[in-house]
Amino acid sequence: MATMTCNQLGGACDKEFSAQSFDEMMELVKLHGMEMFQTGDAAHFEAMAKVQAMMQSPEDMQAWLEEKRKEFDAL
Repeated sequence: MATMTCNQLGGACDKEFSAQSFDEMMELVKLHGMEMFQTGDAAHFEAMAKVQAMMQSPEDMQAWLEEKRKEFDAL
């Protein structure tokens, strides 16, 4: 079990998520992002825009995911 914050995963707050796997962690963060989108949270909108911009480059997105996966695995 590892715990990471929204900030550590590219988000905009210190909410903590605990998961058994990196894929599970990403699903929790995705759900949190959707919740923040629905509430209109401006800081999370900005963070989501940065991730969406990164998604324009598959290589950049893959590198970012691998970095976060390594960070998760180290916990």
